[in-house]
Amino acid sequence: MQARLSTMFQSLQVRNYRLFAFGQLVKLIGVWMMFIAQDWLVLELSGDSATALGVVVALQFTPVLLLTLLSGRLADRYDKRMLLFVANAFWTVLSLAMSVLVLTDLVQLWHVFVFAALLGVANAMETPVRQAFVSELVGTALLPNALSLNAAVFNSARIVGPAVAGLAIAVFDVGPVFLVTALSSIAPLVTVIRMRPTELHRDPLPPRDERAAATVLDGLRYVARRPDLLLPMVVMSVIGMSLFNFQLTLAALAKTVFNTGAASFGLFSTTLAAGALVGALAGTGRRSRPSVWLVLGAAIGCATFGTLVGLAPAYWMVVALLPPTGFFMVYFAQAANQRVQLGTDAAFRGRVMALWVLVFLGTNPVGAPIIGWVAETFGAGASIWAGGLLSLTTALLALAWQLRRAGARLRFRVLPLPRFYVTEM
Repeated sequence: MQARLSTMFQSLQVRNYRLFAFGQLVKLIGVWMMFIAQDWLVLELSGDSATALGVVVALQFTPVLLLTLLSGRLADRYDKRMLLFVANAFWTVLSLAMSVLVLTDLVQLWHVFVFAALLGVANAMETPVRQAFVSELVGTALLPNALSLNAAVFNSARIVGPAVAGLAIAVFDVGPVFLVTALSSIAPLVTVIRMRPTELHRDPLPPRDERAAATVLDGLRYVARRPDLLLPMVVMSVIGMSLFNFQLTLAALAKTVFNTGAASFGLFSTTLAAGALVGALAGTGRRSRPSVWLVLGAAIGCATFGTLVGLAPAYWMVVALLPPTGFFMVYFAQAANQRVQLGTDAAFRGRVMALWVLVFLGTNPVGAPIIGWVAETFGAGASIWAGGLLSLTTALLALAWQLRRAGARLRFRVLPLPRFYVTEM
């Protein structure tokens, strides 16, 4: 057992990664608290409008759609550590400004819209750089373990953040939650400064003329020529757009279907994140690139349980279904991420991971308003099970395509052998 635990957390033995993980954990707890507070604030300011909530989510992720590929190009051209510092500093300033508006009772709905869009800009610049930076922190050998621990950190924050936010909103209202978010976002700035650049696993930056020639289109062409990278990205784009909207749908489900308060909404998010944490830890022992069958199997599990959540008629059934949903959601996303990142050449990693972030997060501006409209028109449950069915259909079609492709390769390898012997006879 001790050896298993040592293997599970071995990336934490690397000082730079340990600092990185700690800074991310502190910040993400605050971020998830802010998401809960923001959603609750929007519902209060808009008269429980799921459409308004969908607009906020769309504004939050629209910059990801527009700017992520540019950020990936920057990650392949410049020092990722300094880019992370700048993006996190911008996030901190925005969070402080928003907390002042909420604490002084001056906040209006349009303020939340602007805040969500500007935070999206910071997120669009930071996320691809952070994804590509992990390989520099630990090297290729520990990269699968580090990526799994990243998912564990993210989902640990999803457990702690919503639970604390739900209770804090009930006791103190939303203002103090925004202030805590602003203060927690300082942690990554401190940890990035304390890292030792000499211990990073990085290749020298290419010459200036080569960096200037590194274009976004080159990254797109690279992925287009690689079906092994393209398939998980296509599946993720559909599931991310139609099902990974629990920030929106669970808030609407708690408030409009089961008529519960902020604490109960926090319980939904916490149980989802608890299953997600187990899914993240389940992949920490992985030492090689995940197979396409593992990715597609996890996608089918995620879509199946997501559909059941939307169809559940009782509050306790939703609570019971969210942990396995969270497990398969993260196990799928993590396996797909590792399959993409471990199959990508270092020279293209920034741009490929930017495209990954685009399909993972950038589809939300398209999906969130539609999901919000479906929730307001047909009910929050329908918005979840409809997205689950679309995701399940996509995963099954991808599985059929991969089986056909694998079968074609098998026939190509086996059939010439009998023909060869027949010819000789």
